Amino acid sequence: MIRDKVSTLLLFGATGDLAHRMLLPSLYGLHADGLLPDDFQIICTARSELDDEQYRASAVEALKEHVPANFYDPKSALVFSRRLTYVVLDATKPEGFKRLAKTVDPDAGLAIFLSTAPTLFKAVIDGLEAASLTGPRVRLALEKPLGTDLASSCEINDAVAIAFPESRTFRIDHYLGKETVQNLLALRFANSMFEPLWNSAHIDHVQITVAESIGLEDRGAYYDGAGALRDMVQNHMLQLLALVAMEPPGDFNATAVRDEKVKVLRALRPITPADVEATTVTGQYVKGAIEGQPVPAYADELGKESGTETFVAIKAFIDNWRWKGVPFYLRTGKRMPQRDTEIFIQFKDVPFSIFASRGATTRPNKLLISLQPSETIELRLMSKTPGLDRDGVRLREVSLDLGLANAFSEGRRRIAYERLLLPFSDRDGAVTHVIGSLKTISEDGGFEIKNLMRGSDTLPVPKLRTIIDRDLFHRAPDRIPSGDLIEFS
Repeated sequence: MIRDKVSTLLLFGATGDLAHRMLLPSLYGLHADGLLPDDFQIICTARSELDDEQYRASAVEALKEHVPANFYDPKSALVFSRRLTYVVLDATKPEGFKRLAKTVDPDAGLAIFLSTAPTLFKAVIDGLEAASLTGPRVRLALEKPLGTDLASSCEINDAVAIAFPESRTFRIDHYLGKETVQNLLALRFANSMFEPLWNSAHIDHVQITVAESIGLEDRGAYYDGAGALRDMVQNHMLQLLALVAMEPPGDFNATAVRDEKVKVLRALRPITPADVEATTVTGQYVKGAIEGQPVPAYADELGKESGTETFVAIKAFIDNWRWKGVPFYLRTGKRMPQRDTEIFIQFKDVPFSIFASRGATTRPNKLLISLQPSETIELRLMSKTPGLDRDGVRLREVSLDLGLANAFSEGRRRIAYERLLLPFSDRDGAVTHVIGSLKTISEDGGFEIKNLMRGSDTLPVPKLRTIIDRDLFHRAPDRIPSGDLIEFS
């Protein structure tokens, strides 16, 4: 059992999709494994008019749907539901926080998780402060996105800073709680074989791809105001890029890891108006078919015409000694032919092949780190094809494949939020800060492209096949994703 640090978790946005799909199943997982204290209570708030029993029933239904069948236990789910208390609260109305304060004792230790739209963050924090729910034993977690641009992000951070010191503030990006992402740090800094090669002298390029086969589902209102650039690139993908490109930290703690990430983001080459055509692509999916099933266009799902991008591709560069000249290709899109999230690192080919005179050809080594749908690490190497070689030497690419589910089959596969929620409720919260405390880069930092990609000042960009894929065709033709459902601007 974890140390008895806080007595209550206060969850805002408790009837939302994130709470039902991720947060409640994660808390149930911690409960079922005996990692929550017996007296640990979860107070859930939202605008929906529900009583305790109605909310508990909806929570149990969510667990049935989203917890793996081999882990779900009806009796354990019922016991877990008794931890839940529901309070009706409209974050824009201060009187609701006075009612909430009667159910919470902040002096006994309180953890607050904001699973709401970022436009409500300031109102919630102001309400908490007015109700005296921001004391020295209260900590706050905010789910991304933290605003829509630098100004709104600063507004949110300023509001947080007034009520909560940095030591009690947790900024959450659940992608970084995934086991494979955490393992990326171990892969780089717990093995001596990679670090000497992890630079521009040996790496040709890096690809980071987040492809989704789903469309809007029930996120239309949020997504149309955010788009792929804000929903994926500015948080998940830049965090992954920072983990790939960062220098070794002096220690595995929050401050050391964060500082190395920030150095990478500051070294990103700015994308100027003159660079947009050559380095960026935006698109929006149209109607088509995935796995033989028809899927509607974005505008049809949304119910109106929209200029919001559902696909983004960026060719980025990090201008420092380690990465000078190495392109980083970032790609994300909805309604892609398959769901796939991966980091693909292609090394440079051998400078001279001793096998060429015998008819053999070599291919560059590749490291593939797959995050979903399966969590695997694959190293592709050249090997000699067995035989007498009377007609020449033949080389073939072979894979060394580490499937984490098989390598660590003794443990269950946890939801990323379990890793976030457990230390968030712990005394020092070190792990959560390591993965979630990256601050907004100031205006003198490097990666400012929002005005080039969205709104009336969006510049025309060529089609995907004429930029990113044309570039990659000569580097890694087997890693080009299909874009058949994408309509490019």
